[in-house]
Amino acid sequence: MAQGNKWAAMLVVIIGTFMAILDGSIVNVALPKMMAVLNTTQDQIEWVLTAYMLTLGVVMPITGFLGDRFGSKSMYLLSLTCFTVGSAFCGLAWDVNSLIAARVIQGIGGGVLTPLGMAIIYKAFDRSEIGMALGIWGISAMAAPAIGPTLGGYIVEFLNWRLIFLINVPIGVLNVMLGWFLLRESVKVQGQAFDLVGLVTSVLGFSTLLYAISNGNSEGWDAPLIVGLLMVSAICLITLVVHELEHPEPILDFRLFRNPTFTLSLFLASINAMGLFGALFMIPFFLETLRGLSAMEVGMLLFPSAIASGIAMPISGWLFDRIGPKLVVTIGLIIVTLTTYKLSTLNLVTPFSSLMWWFGFRGLGVGLSMMPASTAGMNTVHPSMINRASALSNVIRQVAAAFGVALFSTIMQQREVFHFQHSLISVQMGGAQAFETMNAYSQTLLHNGYSPAVIPALSTGGLIGLIKQQALASAITDCFMVATLILASGIIPALFLKDVRRRPGAMAAKSEGSTAAIAAE
Repeated sequence: MAQGNKWAAMLVVIIGTFMAILDGSIVNVALPKMMAVLNTTQDQIEWVLTAYMLTLGVVMPITGFLGDRFGSKSMYLLSLTCFTVGSAFCGLAWDVNSLIAARVIQGIGGGVLTPLGMAIIYKAFDRSEIGMALGIWGISAMAAPAIGPTLGGYIVEFLNWRLIFLINVPIGVLNVMLGWFLLRESVKVQGQAFDLVGLVTSVLGFSTLLYAISNGNSEGWDAPLIVGLLMVSAICLITLVVHELEHPEPILDFRLFRNPTFTLSLFLASINAMGLFGALFMIPFFLETLRGLSAMEVGMLLFPSAIASGIAMPISGWLFDRIGPKLVVTIGLIIVTLTTYKLSTLNLVTPFSSLMWWFGFRGLGVGLSMMPASTAGMNTVHPSMINRASALSNVIRQVAAAFGVALFSTIMQQREVFHFQHSLISVQMGGAQAFETMNAYSQTLLHNGYSPAVIPALSTGGLIGLIKQQALASAITDCFMVATLILASGIIPALFLKDVRRRPGAMAAKSEGSTAAIAAE
C-alpha cells in the first residue's frame, strides 16, 4: 500500500475495531432493561451476550482464508456492512429471539473486523514502523472494553437502550464509505483448496469450547451438558489440529507454532488477555455489589485505566521500533503483575482515589506489554502468511480471555463459600467479637428508629450480611492473587523475546524457504 494511504487505512481499521470490541462490553449494563422491555427471562437475555461471543469465536478462524481468497479490502467492507446491518436489526428488535438473531449477524461481521484489521495494518506499514502502528491501533482495542460500561450506563440511564446498537449505524455507513475510497485491495490468492473439514471442526470445536467455559460456572462443571460440550470440543479440536497439519491450505495454520518467537509472543499475549479480562470481570462485582456504585460510576472509576492504556500503546510501539520488544514487554508485565498484586489487598474501605491510581497504573502496564508481545511474533511471519497468523493469534486470545473469565468466576464462587463458612466458625455467633458487632449494629438500628422488639433478629441478620459481604470481598482478592501468579509466569519468558524490529534479507529468505518447506510437506 502506498505511503500516503497507510494512515487512511489506520483510520478505517481503528473505527471498525473499536465498534466490534465495544459491542462485546457495552451491552452488559443494558441487559436488565432489555429483559424488562422485551418481557423475557434472565436465561434468555444472557444469550444476547453469548450469541455474539460464540459467533466471534466461530468466524475468527476462517478470516485468514477469506482475506487471502477474496482480498482484504473486499472482506473488510463486507464485514463492516454485515456488522452495521446487524446493529440496525438489534436496535429494531421486537422480541428476544429477533435480538439474538441480530446479534449473530453482528457477530459475523465483528469476528472478521479485528483479525483482518490487524492484517491490513501489517500490509500498510513497513516493518520498521509496525510497532508504532500497532500501538496506535491497539488504543481502540484497549479503550473499548473500559469505555463500554460507562457509555452503556449513560445511554440506558438517560436515553434509550436501543441507541446502544443504533449508534453503530451512521458510524458504520461512514466507515464503509471511507474504506471504499481509502483502502487498497490486497493480492488475491487463487486456486486455494477449500478446507471443509477444517471449517467444520473449527466451528464445532471453538463454539462448544467457548460456550462450555463461559457457562460452566453457572451450569456446573460436572453438568452433563458442560461435560458433553467439552468432550465434543476436545474431539473436534484434536481432529482439527491433526488435519490442519496435513492440509496444504489450512483454515488455521498450526504450523506457525513451529516458529518459537511467534509461539512465545502468543503465550505472553494470552496471559495478558486472561489478566485483563479477568480483572474487568471481577472489579464490577467489587465496586457494584460491595461498594454500591452504579454501572456508570464504575465505568468512570475505570476510565483512568483506559486513558493510561491509550497513552502507553503508541509509546510502547515507538519503543518497540527503537529498542525491540524484550525490555518493553518485561517492564509492562512487571507493572501489571505488581499492580494486580496490589489489587489483591482491596477491602471494603479502600479509598476510591487509591483505586483510580492503581487502575491507571495497571492500564499503563497493560499498554506497554500487550501489543509489543503480539508484534514481536507477527514480525517473524512471512508477509504471505499474515492473514493466517492474525486469524490464529486472535482466536487464541479470544479463547484465553473467555477462559480467564471462567476461571476467575469459578474461583470467586468457591472461595466465597469457603470464607463465609470459615467466618461463621471463627465468630461462633456468640463470642466476644460477634457480641460487639451485634451490639454496635443494634445501637445503629435503635438510633434509626427501629422498634426494640425487632432489633435482635435484625442484628443477627445484619451480622450474617456483613459476613457475606466480607466473604465476597475476600474471594475477589483471592482471584487477584491467582491473576498475579498467572501474570508473573510471563516475566521470565519475556526476557527471551528476540529483537525482530527489522527483518534483514537473510531472514526474509529463510522465512520464504520455511514457508515453501511447510507447503511441500
